[in-house]
Amino acid sequence: MPTWGSILKEINKNEPDPSPADVVRRKYLMELFQYTKRDVILYASNWTHPNPFAEMASINEEDVQGFMGAVHGLRTGKLDLILHSPGGLAEVTENIVSYLRKKFNHIRVIIPQAAMSAATMLACAADEIVMGKPSSIGPIDPQLVLPLRYGGSQILPAQAIIDNFETAKKISATSPQQMGAFLPILEQYTPGLIERCREAQDLSTELVSKWLNQYMFKNIESSRDRAKQIADSLADHSVFKSHNRHIDIERAKELGLKVTPLEEDQQLQDLVLSAYHATMIILQQGVIKIIESHRGAAFIKQPPPSIGQPE
Repeated sequence: MPTWGSILKEINKNEPDPSPADVVRRKYLMELFQYTKRDVILYASNWTHPNPFAEMASINEEDVQGFMGAVHGLRTGKLDLILHSPGGLAEVTENIVSYLRKKFNHIRVIIPQAAMSAATMLACAADEIVMGKPSSIGPIDPQLVLPLRYGGSQILPAQAIIDNFETAKKISATSPQQMGAFLPILEQYTPGLIERCREAQDLSTELVSKWLNQYMFKNIESSRDRAKQIADSLADHSVFKSHNRHIDIERAKELGLKVTPLEEDQQLQDLVLSAYHATMIILQQGVIKIIESHRGAAFIKQPPPSIGQPE
């Protein structure tokens, strides 16, 4: 099995080339296509080590353009999507799924390390998920950014906001003298916030339930009930306690998802991990995001030149 170090050595051997990491990554993406006879798109972002561009690394509107470029020229009707992402906007994820499903009749999402939050939602729109022993998906409970009273902001689970509000309502009815402790919190809640939280929850579960029923569980008896149960489980903040909780392959199977171990096919594993390690090396050199096909059509997001650059 290839290691990060062995891929780095291969990249270093290509140093005379102006971008050796790109050469090695593209080599393995093409070899993966030649092995599977399925189109390949890599979607990976720089989020697993600290960087100031977390918002740019998430799933956002720019990604639709990136996928449009990557899909151009692909012809097999079957897609292997190598996915490494922290998640992002559910609405954009819906747009990406709609676009990819118009282009491909079978999609296999391969997760070499982690696809969290909205990236988990994207994986649930596949016909099949492939995960290795170290791979993870994550909960899909929505998170909201709330401004703090004295400046700045914080990210809170929608369910935690709802629970806090319901607790305050209960205390106001039964022990109004204790409401003082809740007032600084409630003052930060803007009109309509609770409804926004509930709508965000409904959107996550509705999309995942629909996609599972339509694709992963198509032609399976009681697919609608099974899909809804899985979507509700993934969205249950009371179960996972943290939005950053990692769900490994065994837990994913227990939830009922159709997951195939990457280790079942040694050649597939070697090619996927080789492409992935080569990708991570270039991400660690400062690239924020890569969306690229095996044909070399690529959207590569760089940091803004004015940020972190000497004058």
